[in-house]
Amino acid sequence: MPVSRLDQVYRSMVMSKFFSKGWGKPENLKRLFEFRKIMSKRDSCYELVPKDYPVNIVKKEEWSDCRLLEGQFHSPFAKHLPGLVPNEAETVYFQMLLPKKWRNDLKPVCIHLAGTGDHYFWRRRNLMAKPLLKEAGIGSIIVENPFYGLRKPKDQVRSNLHNVSDIFVMGGCLILESLVLFHWCEKLGFGPLGITGISMGGHMASLAATSWPKPLVLVPCLSWSTASGVFTQGVLSGAINWDMLMDQYYSNGKYREEIKKLLYFPEEVFKAGQHFAQTFPESMDRIEELSSEVNLRTKSVNNSGGITSHGLSVERAASEAMLMGVGRNPFVEQRQAHVVSETFDVKDEGYALKEQRMDVGSHRVLDKEQVREEVNLMRAAGGGGGRTVALENVQRESVMEGEKMEPHQEGSEEKVKSTTRNVLDILSPSKLINTKSILAGFHESKSNLLRRNGKSAAAQSPPAKDDSEKKEALQFMRGIMDECTHLKNFDVPVDPDLIIAVTAKDDGYVPQEGVTDLRDIWPGIEVRNLDAGHVSAYVLYQHTFREAIKDAFERAARKYYSIDNLKS
Repeated sequence: MPVSRLDQVYRSMVMSKFFSKGWGKPENLKRLFEFRKIMSKRDSCYELVPKDYPVNIVKKEEWSDCRLLEGQFHSPFAKHLPGLVPNEAETVYFQMLLPKKWRNDLKPVCIHLAGTGDHYFWRRRNLMAKPLLKEAGIGSIIVENPFYGLRKPKDQVRSNLHNVSDIFVMGGCLILESLVLFHWCEKLGFGPLGITGISMGGHMASLAATSWPKPLVLVPCLSWSTASGVFTQGVLSGAINWDMLMDQYYSNGKYREEIKKLLYFPEEVFKAGQHFAQTFPESMDRIEELSSEVNLRTKSVNNSGGITSHGLSVERAASEAMLMGVGRNPFVEQRQAHVVSETFDVKDEGYALKEQRMDVGSHRVLDKEQVREEVNLMRAAGGGGGRTVALENVQRESVMEGEKMEPHQEGSEEKVKSTTRNVLDILSPSKLINTKSILAGFHESKSNLLRRNGKSAAAQSPPAKDDSEKKEALQFMRGIMDECTHLKNFDVPVDPDLIIAVTAKDDGYVPQEGVTDLRDIWPGIEVRNLDAGHVSAYVLYQHTFREAIKDAFERAARKYYSIDNLKS
């Protein structure tokens, strides 16, 4: 499956670095893994949050087209695992948009969780909540993620989480916080209920949906079955300091001797590594390219009409227009001089694979018959149940980009409309940037920078580490991510018929290869495929995400409330 070139270029332009402090304390990982076993079972997780959990409404406003409520409550996750949630993140903040008058007896409400970089409320309010209210009469609750906006630790820079374990803390918080809001909505007579999100927000919504013991609308957008591929295969892996993580992994024996033994790997070994194995050693070259691009310290590209500081600001585009990304296998090394690749066709299987003959010690060497056997395994693992809908000829939709607005300010969306045309103009086919020229410009800028520092590119590169050590550290990252985020480790939502997943065919941030198909975990769901990458899907297909939400709520209304149309 090809990866969107725009996803690759966009990620290479963003200077963010994730997990600057490492994996997180081993004792904290232990507590999280043990608590995951409780949260992954719907019955035990449901018991963690009382039905009458206190929620405080601190502000009510009447706008011309809707009512807005602002509320807050204490995160139940902080009560169950004290010391893991930063003080700033313990209080949950949310906004709720409701119609002035409901269209019928139903009062549908959807919770919106944030993707990476989506701080505060205005973006989801203007791009999702207000249009849903106008088009279908669906109310919305917009939740501030832990580590973001009003809940961001003081020493955290933008969206750059300090530890790998912070991802699991965020997920655990949002699961229990969503339960609080579901209980609260049900007590107030709202329904049907649903939850959605884009990219990271979509995956967090999927996790939260597994804990609710009743039929629930779920629309995860630009996410898939696990977050492990996000940090080990896609473009976001280039934003991780793997050398530091590897050094920490080997310097503290607890990660290898204690934490690793607690992990459960839901992916079969051949599926987890098949993509990397098939494309080796070319995949190693691509990894080196990604890491080099992400480490560039230039904020503009000047090459015949490309993006410059006067065009689309890299930092601003990152914080205002993008969600979570993923990366390819992150370990960077020079390809072995003694690796010789011979390509041959397995015509009867319809695949073109590469045979690798390697003199690398204990590495497995595949002959042609073994490759054919691997192909048969791949075919047996492919497919899956569920419905797939291809979406074509979908028109572009404006994305609102602008400075941070006050969450409660009526009409604030007007402040961002002025930049909409500029964003779409930059992304229009007539002015689409030449990605090869952009990447060449990055490499040239890096070379100039190194020359100014009096060092060559080779001198800047870290010494190559043992290949087996890299593989073990990579497997550890995959293992801990799968442990806490793989949907196969959680119960199936009550009614998969109310689930519509929207994915991007060429997503470079959330890879679908090498991980379990979501339709195999949740048989009966619908998957709608966009002919786009991650970045272009977010910018151009917001209305497609909303259509999926409206369709899923229509199903819930017909199936459980005997109402054919939410608009009637």
